[in-house]
Amino acid sequence: MLACAIGFLLQIVAPGLADQLVFYPPIVLLRPWSILTYMFVHGSPMHIIFNMIALYFFGPRVEVRMDSRRFTILYFLSGFTGALLSLIFAPMSPIIGASAGVFGVMMAFAYYWPDVQIYVWGIIPVPARMMVILTTLLAFWSGFGGVRDNIAHFAHLGGYAGAYLYLKWLDRARGAFKRKASSAPVETSKRVEGWQSIDVGKVHEVNREQLNRILDKIRAQGVGSLTGEERIFLSNFVPPDDRALPTQ
Repeated sequence: MLACAIGFLLQIVAPGLADQLVFYPPIVLLRPWSILTYMFVHGSPMHIIFNMIALYFFGPRVEVRMDSRRFTILYFLSGFTGALLSLIFAPMSPIIGASAGVFGVMMAFAYYWPDVQIYVWGIIPVPARMMVILTTLLAFWSGFGGVRDNIAHFAHLGGYAGAYLYLKWLDRARGAFKRKASSAPVETSKRVEGWQSIDVGKVHEVNREQLNRILDKIRAQGVGSLTGEERIFLSNFVPPDDRALPTQ
């Protein structure tokens, strides 16, 4: 958010320099940095305000769930795939704005909490999963329907696509660990201690009920009763040094 604010300020005080950050497909080879820097400049005050509001509401919860490193990868990868899809399907259209990265964060939110109600304009309740589906259909219809509305619809679609592929890759990596871990007869004491030391009070309320259920299960039935999915869920709340998952 701070980087976007600085980028917008740069547009005001040094517009010529800020123009170098815009992603314009025909000259991408001359400005290769623009495939990411376009995310930090915006078209108007309302443009940056709406993007930052969405990042403020969705970003922190997703970052806590993923950890900061994976969240950063998600954000920039979504921006990169947003520019890539624009390069393919709108090769003559310059794009600016953090929307692709923000859409990637929204995809992650819906991926982890698909049934949480999002209040559009603060009034209309829509499940997070449905919000992603509807905005995807709208972007498809507008992008391929040739709607001239000065919105980078392919960047939005690319942001969704990049985030979804990254999230699926993370799940696959966790699944590989789960298969490897399932052959071990007992859990390491360090891993068990890490799970038992989770501070439930610091966990977001969306995850708190499930976390309490799993911890109660450990106390009542032992660690051996946990499923692979429950182990993966617990690993999201253990400090990085104690995580059972491999680094990625």
